[in-house]
Amino acid sequence: MRNSRLPSVSPEIERLIDLLAKTPGLGRRSAQRAALALLKKRDGLMLPLAQALNEAAEKVKACSSCGALDTLDPCAICSSQTRDEKIICVVADMGDVWALERAGVFRGKYHVLGGVLSALDGVRPEDLRVGKLVERASLPEVREIIIALNATVDGQTTAHYLTERLQGIDVVVSRLAHGVPVGGELELLDDGTLLAALSSRRPF
Repeated sequence: MRNSRLPSVSPEIERLIDLLAKTPGLGRRSAQRAALALLKKRDGLMLPLAQALNEAAEKVKACSSCGALDTLDPCAICSSQTRDEKIICVVADMGDVWALERAGVFRGKYHVLGGVLSALDGVRPEDLRVGKLVERASLPEVREIIIALNATVDGQTTAHYLTERLQGIDVVVSRLAHGVPVGGELELLDDGTLLAALSSRRPF
């Protein structure tokens, strides 16, 4: 494979490209284009972006209850009096919360696992927020746990593991049904598909 590094650029620019290339969805060449765009628009884009990144790094944290990212703890969704506390929707990552909120199809509360079980990536149950989920599911006001994980091998493995961990707790455990294709990812689905999946959920 041809080396895509640029031998004539400064270490500072090379480091910027390296960091951008670690962002999901950006390959090496895309990172080079992004770095060039930032450098060309230093005042209008690069400096405001640097400030936003710094503020996010300082202020954004995981909610101690659900694991969602917010500047508040508990987060805005956990603190809301208008959300249905009887239903908790379990998702892998914050992107899934954003997808469901964008679609406006769910008015309960969330639980963000922080990923899914993966033997290949070395992700074990103790690496996820499983214990906190079991704790929340045991609360007297909780009536249903919706497992809304991607329809991948790792997602389904995690879903089955969670179902086993929730056995013996007096809650209904359901999962997304119609509309979620095998291998599909929640954050890539359209609003109608998400609505159909939530509306057609069934016991696990």
